Amino acid sequence: MKEKIEALKESFNAKMGEIKQKDALEQLRVAILGKKGEFTALMKDMKDLQAETRKEVGQIINNVKSEFEAAIAKKAKEIEEAEIAAKVANEWSDISWPETPVQGSIHPLSIVRKELEDLFISMGFDILDGPEMEEEYYNFNALNIPEDHPARDSQDTFWLKNGKLLRSQTSPVQIRGMLAKKPPIKFVCPGKTYRNEAVDASHEHSFHQCEGLVVDKGITVAHLIFTLKQIVSSIFGEEVEIRLRPSFFPFVEPGFELDFKCRICKGNGCSVCKQTGWIEYLGCGMIHPQVLKNCGIDPEIYSGFAFGGGIERLTMMKYGIDDIRHFHAGDLRFLKQF
Repeated sequence: MKEKIEALKESFNAKMGEIKQKDALEQLRVAILGKKGEFTALMKDMKDLQAETRKEVGQIINNVKSEFEAAIAKKAKEIEEAEIAAKVANEWSDISWPETPVQGSIHPLSIVRKELEDLFISMGFDILDGPEMEEEYYNFNALNIPEDHPARDSQDTFWLKNGKLLRSQTSPVQIRGMLAKKPPIKFVCPGKTYRNEAVDASHEHSFHQCEGLVVDKGITVAHLIFTLKQIVSSIFGEEVEIRLRPSFFPFVEPGFELDFKCRICKGNGCSVCKQTGWIEYLGCGMIHPQVLKNCGIDPEIYSGFAFGGGIERLTMMKYGIDDIRHFHAGDLRFLKQF
């Protein structure tokens, strides 16, 4: 009897190694464990055994039967997992996808940012990046912004519970860059900024800026004007009328505002330019001597200029977009145009 059981185990194991399908596994299970299967035949043969031997053989048969049942259950799970993997690899589909795949496109802000970066690289500028969650020192103190300046108020700045803030400009990257590098310095820092402003056709609470600076010996306002003309003309691909207006910024002296003629209304007045015909694009000026000192640069030896403007406004003018809110609305009808 024991020889029959061992032979059955060898036959079972050999057949299990060849099985790849559920149907074949079920046929083997019936042939071995079914009512008319091999184990049923063994149990019938036990009547011819002596009483002492019958108990021992019965225990062996039950143990082997349990082994076979466990092996069959394990093989069934392996076959099921293999079938699922095959379906995932060959028949996978996402029912949430549209029937006709829609080709994606690059966001207009990303397009203009890349154009700006390529332009500045061609002009010899480095591209720097910095944290959006910023220290007060880099966002205000090092930029010569007084402690009682209204820009520090919660009405203008998003302050965080940990004492830090969401940077209200990319100027902190300029400070970090001047602290890390020695003159001559020439870099820009495009990135996202945050201000607690009311949202309208030309203002957002989160937007993108591209700020830059040059520090070297003998830098003058003439270098600043030439650089700004190159930037605006290159982005629009043609000569654009610009103007400089005197303005005050704590981190530059003298300071200016650069405007260019509104390309949506051609200077006639619209909601984007607030009926003035001009777009206020960026602030600029010669870097304040105190800011240079804060960064360990001797203002008696070096001078420099800095500038910074919004990428959203530049993109609006480039593509004739009349509302800044379109950029973050997620409307595919708008985004598919680019």
